[in-house]
Amino acid sequence: MSIGCALELQKSAPARDIALCSSCRLSGTCFPQGLDTDDVQKLEPLVRRFRPIHRGEHVFRTGDKFQNIYAVRSGTVKVYRLSADFEEQIIGFYLPGEVLGFNSIEQGEYVCSAVALETSSFCAFPFSLLEELCRCIPALQHQVFRLMSKEIVFSNEMMMSHCGKDARQKVAIFLISLSNRYQHQGYSAREFRLTMSRREVGIYLGLALETVSRTLSRMQEDNLITVDRKSVIIHDLPALQQVCTGLGPDVIPLIPVN
Repeated sequence: MSIGCALELQKSAPARDIALCSSCRLSGTCFPQGLDTDDVQKLEPLVRRFRPIHRGEHVFRTGDKFQNIYAVRSGTVKVYRLSADFEEQIIGFYLPGEVLGFNSIEQGEYVCSAVALETSSFCAFPFSLLEELCRCIPALQHQVFRLMSKEIVFSNEMMMSHCGKDARQKVAIFLISLSNRYQHQGYSAREFRLTMSRREVGIYLGLALETVSRTLSRMQEDNLITVDRKSVIIHDLPALQQVCTGLGPDVIPLIPVN
């Protein structure tokens, strides 16, 4: 059972299961951003925190009834769907502080699946209650719109930044994107883990597994990065940015900008 289907079982959860936005270090990038203390206190009773789920467990699956918007508290989530011939199509990877589920509002059911790539935890925001609260708190409504806009902008940036690029450029753009997003959440911009497999990176970028592995090896030979299994260290971020045909971070931020 995906955790979205379990929300009904937690409606009577004790107070300790309520996630306190005011004490969350990610609140500056999530729904509480821009809210005053009183408004955050109104938001907190809506939020439910679920038990951590492990690699391979789903947050929700395609076709599940749409109930919640989810914020990643820790870990990494892959969002994907299956093509008509059951081939996996990866829509994106979500990091701590990022929000998923907005693309399912119109359909009334989740239009894709979300699966943990490592042990991950989430906050669930029941959308019907969030929608009601937005009518009372204009700042919250504005933040919901901003988060939706971020997702649209980021998806468009990634799509456009990959057009006409070769494998080396695509991989560089992908690493720069992760670097910027981790930095945005308060983590290191130069040292992080690739929680997704090389195969998954390839599917996301439209490259073969062998091409991804070969490209990372060549970047390491050029002293741009060091790759040790899932660990990545970026040694020369400006040079890595120049791999993308000279387009620096001011041109392609590759992050849902605040």
